[in-house]
Amino acid sequence: MRASLFITCLVDVFQPSAGVAAVQVLRAAGCEVSCPMGQTCCGQPAWNSGFADDAAKVARATLDALEADGADVVIVPAGSCATMIKVFWPEMFELTGDHHAAERARRLGARTHELSSFLDERRRSGDLPDLALADAPTIAYHHSCHMLRELHIDEAPVALAEALGCTIVDWPDDRRCCGFGGLFSMKLPEVSVAMADEKLRSIPSDAEVLVGADGSCLMHLQGRLEHEGRELPTRHLAELVAEALAAAPERSVSR
Repeated sequence: MRASLFITCLVDVFQPSAGVAAVQVLRAAGCEVSCPMGQTCCGQPAWNSGFADDAAKVARATLDALEADGADVVIVPAGSCATMIKVFWPEMFELTGDHHAAERARRLGARTHELSSFLDERRRSGDLPDLALADAPTIAYHHSCHMLRELHIDEAPVALAEALGCTIVDWPDDRRCCGFGGLFSMKLPEVSVAMADEKLRSIPSDAEVLVGADGSCLMHLQGRLEHEGRELPTRHLAELVAEALAAAPERSVSR
């Protein structure tokens, strides 16, 4: 199976380790991975700000690049960007009068998958080998809004973490918004910070790592943790899977 990796802006600029991990684990899951160089942003910041034409211009370049790559699937290591492609691209292109691009976006969206759900599917089908962390941490898992409410991905990332041997703490606010919300955190920073701090205060004390599958949420929450002087690391779920993969050298893949 050939997979195009949509890198996302945050992974490209702030979290390259998550991108490296994504490539490693996709290869372990039997995929030939490519990263089309013509891809840019999914257009979400401009779209959320009401600039549909600008968003479409940016997104069209990424649509062209991913479509031209001709892979069987497109994999996105962020629920928010996966949602933009699968849910909002057709609406956006229709709104801007590009009906041909809207139809192309629908076809691409049908073979686009958020990374953690794709990996759990490959795990359950036997295409991703059984992996376990040697010293599996106790984690608090953050369910990001786009994954949970738009893509309806709930159980897959938790099941994937548990398959690695991780213990998931009972966190009452694991499904609450972190407060980032893209430009929301810039337009209403006080509210955004308050939402993050309230969510973080409820994390059980036995959690050793805060894990998520959406880099924007993790960046926001990590920033607040560091500001408050709390020594709780954050990790993208793909990094934990890659760590387990590295601990099983007989099953490792070339980097």
